[in-house]
Amino acid sequence: MSLTILRHESAVLRDNACGDPYERDLWVYTPPGYRDGDASYPLLVCLTAYGKSGEEECAGNRWSPGLPARLDRLIAGGMPPVVVAFPDCFTRWGGSQYLNSSATGRYEDYVCDEIIPYVEKRFRCSGARGFFGRSSGGYGGLRLAMQRPGLVHAVSCQSGDLGFALLYQPDFADVIARLAEFDSLDAWVEHFEAREKFGGADFHVVHAVGMAACYSPDPAAPFGFRFPFEPATNELRPEIWAQWQAHDPIAMVDRPAAAAALRDLDLLFLDCGSRDEWRLHLGLRAFRTRLDALGIAYEAEEFPDTHRSLAYRYDVTIPKLASTLSDRPA
Repeated sequence: MSLTILRHESAVLRDNACGDPYERDLWVYTPPGYRDGDASYPLLVCLTAYGKSGEEECAGNRWSPGLPARLDRLIAGGMPPVVVAFPDCFTRWGGSQYLNSSATGRYEDYVCDEIIPYVEKRFRCSGARGFFGRSSGGYGGLRLAMQRPGLVHAVSCQSGDLGFALLYQPDFADVIARLAEFDSLDAWVEHFEAREKFGGADFHVVHAVGMAACYSPDPAAPFGFRFPFEPATNELRPEIWAQWQAHDPIAMVDRPAAAAALRDLDLLFLDCGSRDEWRLHLGLRAFRTRLDALGIAYEAEEFPDTHRSLAYRYDVTIPKLASTLSDRPA
């Protein structure tokens, strides 16, 4: 395998509200034979799941090899070769959802306006582009395709965030219960950032914090965001929940420009496990209903599995993207 690790300095992430680094490693995979020729290749951008970074997708372990090793194997088996970029969009709260937020930073602009041109300037890319990723990464690719018409030509959304009511609302009561153990959100943040072990009830809280920072930022609020629920009763705050719902692809696709952007894709591929713990298979079914009603072409698969340990599904999705993009005229 061939991996290049670049150090990218971002203009759009400088002075972000989380204080996260604006200089980040960018991992780029090039296919076998890249250095020996002058051919150009499609560019795939891997958007990682919540709480992950591009480096983690590349690293893997002996039981589950990283994506570069998987790509080498797929190409050796006949998949068209591709260049793959692995940006780091991790934030203080775990993720960015690949959108611009005053509470986290301009991650839509980071991926679309900085990372893609930066990679294409330094590597031989054909101009054919695609997004892929799992969970929040799948959501990010789908959302960016709707937000930025014509930027990419193919998208794979694997177990992506669809159907926000079923995805997020069931956890709000657990978030409230955990926060009630602390005097304030500040006290929980202090506890969380000093922790020695991560997981359990704190995961539900940081996940809700991360999503609120992305979907309902408010510079006047503590930490720059507001929750969409009342902390005493768990009742929804309609005006804030509406901000979250506006980012749900099921709602986004009803916007004519977003629907047109998906129609223009050469490939829209969607998949999800039929036992997804976050109920995302139900969100996928609802999204497919909207796509059918709007006459938007797509491919979709439900498979018998949960939300976790799904790297093996890349053997299905990445070859679809690579084959589609390699057929585009240069």
